[in-house]
Amino acid sequence: MVNEASAYGTGQLPDKEGQMYHMPADSFYMIPTSEVPVTNIYRDEIVKAEQLPIKMTAYSPCFRREAGSFGKDVRGLNRVHQFEKVEIVQLVHPAKSYEVLAEMLIHVEKLLQSLELPYRILRLCGGDMSFTSALTYDFEVYSAAQERWLEVSSVSNFEGYQTNRMKIRFKDENGKTQLVHSLNGSSLALPRIVACLLENNQQENKIALPKALHSYFGKEAITK
Repeated sequence: MVNEASAYGTGQLPDKEGQMYHMPADSFYMIPTSEVPVTNIYRDEIVKAEQLPIKMTAYSPCFRREAGSFGKDVRGLNRVHQFEKVEIVQLVHPAKSYEVLAEMLIHVEKLLQSLELPYRILRLCGGDMSFTSALTYDFEVYSAAQERWLEVSSVSNFEGYQTNRMKIRFKDENGKTQLVHSLNGSSLALPRIVACLLENNQQENKIALPKALHSYFGKEAITK
């Protein structure tokens, strides 16, 4: 759970209030993404320049109301109210934030490549991005059953927008206080990944699994 100040700091409020579960009696929100509590760890802090980049990650349940969604597009694992994902967050020197964004893109792409799934990367236009983001890339995996692409990860550079709200700063070589830049991405929304693994790997008598999962699952395929 997070409080209103934490959700405001990362930009979930007021933009995504309709998608969040609110508990008025306690004035808490169930987390829509672990980006919120993780980024707020450094709220109101002045970090040392040599600490940058600060790399953080969290694996957590996430809760979304999916307000306004209806019909066949929300059935099954396509849109769920509770799901789990790994979030990656970095606080970096402003001069390095786009270099770090490129590194985060490579990280997520390698995950999809290891799962041997058909994917594409979209650079979003301004109208499709969150108002907090300076630049966002979406990763989409092809759903064989639905015959369309589904978003499974989003990687963004917020520059100083979030850190300005949370007052996360550092002192540069001249002793001047500046805002750090924040970036975050999801290392895959798991329900959609599971669905796409099942859909794209069906064979006559089994569902073949990518090599990367053999040691975890204990077999090379799901059989009847």
